[in-house]
Amino acid sequence: MKKRKYLLPFFLVFQIVFLKLIAFFPEVVEQYYSNGLYVYISNFLRIVLGGIPFSIGDVLYGCILSYLLFKLWKTRKTWKLNWKNNLLQITSVLSVVYFVFHFIWALNYYRVPLFDKMNITREYSDTDLEKFTQKLIQKTNALQLEITHNKNNKVHFAAPFETIFEASTNGYKYDIKELPFHYIHSSKKKSLFSLPLTYMGFAGYLNPFTNEAQINDKLPRYTLPNVVCHEMAHQIGYASESECNFIGFLAGINNPDLYFQYSAYSNALRYCMMNIALKNETKFKALKLKINPGILKNYKESDAFWKQYDTFIDKGFHAFYDQYLKMNQQKDGIESYSKFVDLLVNYYKTRAL
Repeated sequence: MKKRKYLLPFFLVFQIVFLKLIAFFPEVVEQYYSNGLYVYISNFLRIVLGGIPFSIGDVLYGCILSYLLFKLWKTRKTWKLNWKNNLLQITSVLSVVYFVFHFIWALNYYRVPLFDKMNITREYSDTDLEKFTQKLIQKTNALQLEITHNKNNKVHFAAPFETIFEASTNGYKYDIKELPFHYIHSSKKKSLFSLPLTYMGFAGYLNPFTNEAQINDKLPRYTLPNVVCHEMAHQIGYASESECNFIGFLAGINNPDLYFQYSAYSNALRYCMMNIALKNETKFKALKLKINPGILKNYKESDAFWKQYDTFIDKGFHAFYDQYLKMNQQKDGIESYSKFVDLLVNYYKTRAL
């Protein structure tokens, strides 16, 4: 009986070693998990929970947090004498959670990278980036003008969440040879923790235990379509943030809704402009002059929104999330979000935007 209490902690060690080894076999993960077992798990969860109008995942997190606080308070006086047993209990719980986390979603971190799957090169020149950014400026300018009929007006998107959630699926109905998408059984929810998410600096997240796409409902509306498409990419089994940005972009620009297209193009343009600014401030200023004032007003709208919630909290959570990403096959951490520019520039070298 005494040995049983060591079983789950030992299993945690076994899982860590297993994941270190499985990282060398992405093709196995791709075939048998990402395109196999995970498809059934994710569809099942979305079928069961998708029709519920509120976030089950957020409720689950709230209950777990409350229980943990209660448990810590209840056992606060036992740590001095029973610290070993308490640590074993905590490790046992972590072992179970760690297993469930990877079994129902997180093994996707170990699948074949899109660069390899789609035969996309990883390197590009400053000239390549500049040319692609100029194309983005033309596309984004044209959409902004088509929506507002005035290049000086920012884009207002007043559609209710239900409409955005419903329309978002249309962008995933297209298909390309290297990357077939099949998004069915929608499960997208407004997060019950939108205010805390805002202070933490997050626009949304996928709950890996319920496969619900959680969206921060306080965001500037023009950014919402792109955020929803990003979280949907997580739902269909892509864990990398840069890959989800890339897939979300493709889903946005292939959506017949102009607001979805604008949200995707304006987001990609901003990432490209930030990359250019880091390399060549003069070139950045020259390209910025070509962007319609209305688009820049949308960017200022986003900046003003996040600035009012800019505290030590978001910096702390970003530092934590940075380490989380690095522990899960994303060596660039938070910076991996912007790495989707690498995918974009090289993907469109041989394709029309």
